Amino acid sequence: MIKTIGHSNHPIGRFVDLLKSGGVEAVVDVRSTPYSRRFPHFGRERLQKSLAEAGIDYRWEGEALGGLNEGGMAKGVSSYTQAAARSEFKQALDRVVETASDTTLCLMCAEKEPMDCHRTVLVSRRLAERGAAIEHLLADGTVRPHAKVEEALLARSGADLFDDRATLLAQAYDARERAMRGM
Repeated sequence: MIKTIGHSNHPIGRFVDLLKSGGVEAVVDVRSTPYSRRFPHFGRERLQKSLAEAGIDYRWEGEALGGLNEGGMAKGVSSYTQAAARSEFKQALDRVVETASDTTLCLMCAEKEPMDCHRTVLVSRRLAERGAAIEHLLADGTVRPHAKVEEALLARSGADLFDDRATLLAQAYDARERAMRGM
């Protein structure tokens, strides 16, 4: 099972509790820059230590699966579609899928709301296209299936219902990326 979570502004204890209640055994950090000025306990080294103490493995995949860098572009490309086409991205997804075959892992980024984060709009989208089962762990302790996120994206898009679902969903994801990036 693949889950996602945003560290948001949680104290580290609450964050670990959310992971544990979700059955998470490993965290895959998908932040391009695995640090937080406002919440230093989510810096890569400190987070890895806190998770290890809780019996949760940690791996950083932000170089391949990271979203926007400080310049506002996906790593060396101009869109998430281009980022997802990179061999490094595909290989990292392969590693995620392989690990998830026998471990409950959780993709982690900073944003609280799944639809406001590349972990959904870039990474979970491509995992779902591969048939992966995905759940989003929310700040209030509830779980949102990825299918519900996609339904919300479709509802927001106001898309023409005569197109096929895959086309509508691709358009909705692309529109969400543009909205997130202020385009």
